[in-house]
Amino acid sequence: MRNSILVLGLLSMGLVAGWCGRALTPALARPRAVEPRGPLPDWEQVPIRRFKEAAPSVVYITTTEERSRDFFGLDVVEVPAGSGTGFIWDTEGHVVTNFHVIQGAVRATITLADGSRHEASYVGGAPDKDLAVLQLARTPPHLRPIPLGTSADLQVGQTVLAIGNPFGLDQTLTTGVVSALGREIQSVTRRRIAGVIQTDAAINPGNSGGPLLDSAGRLIGVNTAIQSPSGASAGIGFAMPVDTVNRVVPQLIARGRLERPDLGFEPLEPRLVERAFGPQKGVMVGRVARGGAAARAGLQPVSVEGRRVSAGDLIQAVDGRAVQDWDSLLDAVEALPLGSSANLDIQREGRKLRVAIRLEPARD
Repeated sequence: MRNSILVLGLLSMGLVAGWCGRALTPALARPRAVEPRGPLPDWEQVPIRRFKEAAPSVVYITTTEERSRDFFGLDVVEVPAGSGTGFIWDTEGHVVTNFHVIQGAVRATITLADGSRHEASYVGGAPDKDLAVLQLARTPPHLRPIPLGTSADLQVGQTVLAIGNPFGLDQTLTTGVVSALGREIQSVTRRRIAGVIQTDAAINPGNSGGPLLDSAGRLIGVNTAIQSPSGASAGIGFAMPVDTVNRVVPQLIARGRLERPDLGFEPLEPRLVERAFGPQKGVMVGRVARGGAAARAGLQPVSVEGRRVSAGDLIQAVDGRAVQDWDSLLDAVEALPLGSSANLDIQREGRKLRVAIRLEPARD
């Protein structure tokens, strides 16, 4: 028995020694030859080209906010507030991002694709649309504005690319498709944003304000929000359509705010409409301002005589576009040029009428 154990031990030592000796043989330590792969197929080359073309237009935004060190707020310091993404809008140094990226910030720093850091000033914002414009304090040469596309002809299934800074990892590319169109999300003001693009391209915290591109490398949306129980990408992301962006941003650059029409009336709250007149589809005119657009158009408000309440005009469509509530009415009129007229389809005392109203800019 003892001799058998000794023999087995010697054999094991020999095997180990032989194995170790072969592993250390220089002739067998050479790397393997690389198998040639040939050129990349077109479907792989397209996102590579589009990223190289668009990446110089994408920026990394970091913000700071003021915090008090003591109860009385006499000792105020700046602390990091957050980060996000933006993109170069023009050669004058305007940068577009989400409003929620810079909301509450006292300072914003923009890092360009070349790694240079620049202080930025606030130009204007549209909280209802979750869009904002910043401007570089010093405009470097050779800024590359991002190419613009349109969101009017998008189709579900189109390839899309998102570039951003998720979790602070700058210049990150994700790809996917247009998952759905015409979605609705809520802005920071809790107003509904309609016509939003849904995509399965991975969008995470830090992607906000970054570009969503089509396969031609054109901007078709601004990545705005995600729907996820964990707060990380779950394959459901949302982007503001570029046609809205291209309408809002020039106004923010010119005036610092989104100029919208003043319709000259206040809507009756939906719960009051239902209580008094039952379920209704549309917007009921509650009170008409004297001398305003609604008064000149002849819109009739809700009236009360003793205990009798008469319904006001119920607006059901704007230029043929159906409206369900106040938000959808505002969306419809804000998409039209100021100074133009819109046709309102209304219901008045059981009759259907069409009334023209002039879209005048709201006064400050």
